[in-house]
Amino acid sequence: MPKTKRAIVSVTNDLYTDNRVNKVCLFLVDQGYTVTLVGRKRKSSIELPIRPYKTVRLKLLFETGALFYAAYNFRLFWYLLFHKADVFVANDLDTLLANYMAKKFKPSAELVYDSHEYFTEVPELTSRPKVQKVWLKIEQFIFPKLKKCYTVNSSIAEIYQRLYGKEMKVVRNISPRWKSENIADKKTLGIPENKPLIILQGAGINIDRGAEEAVDAMQNIDAVLMIVGDGDVVPELKNRVNRLNLAKKVLFFGKKPYDVMMSYTTHADIGLTLDKPTNLNYTLSLPNKVFDYMHTSTVVVSSEIKEVANVVRTHTIGEVLTEVSPNCIAETINSLLENPEKIKHYKANCKIAAETENWENETKILNEIYPKVGQ
Repeated sequence: MPKTKRAIVSVTNDLYTDNRVNKVCLFLVDQGYTVTLVGRKRKSSIELPIRPYKTVRLKLLFETGALFYAAYNFRLFWYLLFHKADVFVANDLDTLLANYMAKKFKPSAELVYDSHEYFTEVPELTSRPKVQKVWLKIEQFIFPKLKKCYTVNSSIAEIYQRLYGKEMKVVRNISPRWKSENIADKKTLGIPENKPLIILQGAGINIDRGAEEAVDAMQNIDAVLMIVGDGDVVPELKNRVNRLNLAKKVLFFGKKPYDVMMSYTTHADIGLTLDKPTNLNYTLSLPNKVFDYMHTSTVVVSSEIKEVANVVRTHTIGEVLTEVSPNCIAETINSLLENPEKIKHYKANCKIAAETENWENETKILNEIYPKVGQ
């Protein structure tokens, strides 16, 4: 019987809504690895459901800023140092330093880097050049030494290839084939049964991702917008809804487990993905919500972001906005709602696209990175 391999996967979030990492952990379990996923415990963290792998949440004194990242990497380093592992999987740059240093003490362990975004160009860093420089120095120090690394789309992979001469595999953050047997009904979910439904979902409802414009657009749309998820701008969105008297037209549901979130998405007629190209990270992004919408046959309305627009146009599953503005969003959505045949056409194309655009196909690349134990 082949020896079991141990993989420790690390992230800086609280593990509750990171579906990509969960999918990778489940894949590793299927490949024969014993998996431990390490994240952090926040004061607001919700209890995790039981998973087929171990989860560890580190408690820290700091929840944000430089002190958090320093404390987390310090704690993570010591955790990795004193726990047996054959593979360290670092998710994004904010866990890479601890993993790299732990591998120095465990040279037989393999280090794999999963880059979910172009980290050094996220808006939280581009607005703080000194902090950005620190992260860039960490990346420049470690990246050329990596043996195995992959990222979420070809645009980001091409940049890393150009910067470091490092070939990166691409594993897109695509949804698994969606099985909708246990979808909760609208009444149970607390959503209207007689209104068109629009959804904006995700764990990163942050600045420059079009949420403010979507709320403003609802003044001129006869439908209900469901915001399912959380992020930096959600408190401001709630204030905006109150100021504009939109409490009946914009509903907030907070963070939900993936299956519950997908119940809301399944009932939606239109799904929004509205990132603006205000920073390189968003310009290069391909949010997993695009594929969640596709898999639930929810028509996509997207901004003109290269990777996203390419998916929408290639599969003809929705509309690409000419600009992210309340007027443009309202005009596009109203045009769709007035044309049921077009919505029907886009929904049918979603079903076709989901047959090939799914996590099951994407794991063929992961199989090259994490071969089955015993192979």
